[in-house]
Amino acid sequence: MYYSSKDSTTESTELADGVRSSARRIKYFLQAVFLAAIAAFLLKTFIIEAFRIPTGSMENTLLVGDFLLVNKLVYGASSPRRIPLTDVEIPYFTLPAIVNPKPNDVIVFEYPGDRDELKHKEPVNYIKRCVAGPGDTLKIIDKKLFLNGERFYNPPLVKHLNPRTRPREFYESGIFPKGSPWNEDNYGPLYIPKAGDVINLNYQNIETWRTLINREHGRQVVKVEGKIVTIEGYPVKSYTVNKDYYFMIGDNRDDSFDSRFWGFVPRDKIIGEAIVIYWSWDPSKTNLWELLGSIRLNRIAQLIK
Repeated sequence: MYYSSKDSTTESTELADGVRSSARRIKYFLQAVFLAAIAAFLLKTFIIEAFRIPTGSMENTLLVGDFLLVNKLVYGASSPRRIPLTDVEIPYFTLPAIVNPKPNDVIVFEYPGDRDELKHKEPVNYIKRCVAGPGDTLKIIDKKLFLNGERFYNPPLVKHLNPRTRPREFYESGIFPKGSPWNEDNYGPLYIPKAGDVINLNYQNIETWRTLINREHGRQVVKVEGKIVTIEGYPVKSYTVNKDYYFMIGDNRDDSFDSRFWGFVPRDKIIGEAIVIYWSWDPSKTNLWELLGSIRLNRIAQLIK
């Protein structure tokens, strides 16, 4: 069969055009994927993020297996604070807040650490209800919570597993602050510090403020020598607080590891406000069909209050 040079050239041109067209399609696809990834990253970082409920500490407001959307923009979202997939901290910036957290908000925050711990061993997020903010005074009397001397009424789905109330003379050794003669049912009064507060310090009250001061310095700086309190080796009688703080409690009041046991949450640890449940099922089910059968349709799209 005879092929002319013209036919051969045409076929070569068409082949080259096809290769270029395929290359352009691949390029456009990769660009679209890249832009979508950037958009998803910005959305997750600054606007809204998904969160799953792992424990029953917020029952019956939130159940194990609830999946939530958290509004990060409302309290002022921050850029990433760690290198992804590591615990290595990096400089970050924070956007201006639309509003500040207030009592009754259901809040996601980075766990600040155990009561006497300078820093928790790994970053982990908690969700609790804010019950007191900067400048407030909190007190619990026979399981009833009071804020600045007025009764703080429970949200409708708050529950108590234990019908009995721990007597006031019963002290819990693990309570916050260290050495306080309180328990989780009879607690306080406790003042929630705000930025600029000048706190009088002495050897009798230093355990209330030791961890806060050490954390604000990022290292162990508080010591007590006899009856003298020192910060970075210098004797002090007062301390000026650098941050605003909040007090968080779970709605499952008798089964919640919260601020009553580990203390204040600084403003810069707050991530966002939980706003809506977008999915819910019972994660204890291991069989796929049982898991699908446990979907809680009545909870989907339920606003969090």
